[in-house]
Amino acid sequence: MLSDPSRRSPVDAVLYLHGFNSGSESPKAQLMQAACKRIIHHGEPLPCSAPQLSHRPREALESAQSALEALGSNVLLVGSSMGGFLATCLAERFDLAAVLLNPAVQPARLVDELLGTDFVNEYTGEHFTVEAAHHDELATMMPTRLEPQRYLLLLGTADETLDCREAFKAYAGCRTLIEPGGDHGFSRVKDHLPAILAQGGHCLRADS
Repeated sequence: MLSDPSRRSPVDAVLYLHGFNSGSESPKAQLMQAACKRIIHHGEPLPCSAPQLSHRPREALESAQSALEALGSNVLLVGSSMGGFLATCLAERFDLAAVLLNPAVQPARLVDELLGTDFVNEYTGEHFTVEAAHHDELATMMPTRLEPQRYLLLLGTADETLDCREAFKAYAGCRTLIEPGGDHGFSRVKDHLPAILAQGGHCLRADS
């Protein structure tokens, strides 16, 4: 079981996991990486990895786990939407702290509504179609339990994609920040970077 967040050692790195059909160069990914560069840890900027994840859930989780293992065992996970679900899978598997931005709670059910839909990833140019395999892979990935003390949950009340009440219920008991009027993309995430990095034991320095 994860120890009291206030007593943990500061993390040695941050792993940011983007959402479905997003990318490693998304605005939130860039904000996280820029924020980590402002934190000096052991004499160096705090490492932050933001891997490009496949639209296929199993491949995405495998890539995320590989990136995690490359960073070490003392890592803060930060995930947005589908990335929040992947961060939850890894947090429970490896006993890590995590920050979730409007996380997908029942992703298998969500993709059911998108079956047969064609997408183009604006960051990679990849074309793909949502298939039944997306549902099946997500269903097998669902964690059997959640430890509330490991999470910081950030929810926007005007999320146009997910019902924030589902995440509030699913992660009951964890620390939660609610952004009134916040959208699915959590466009005001910059305002919450200090809280996000504090979840990993770090104090974000003020802009010079």
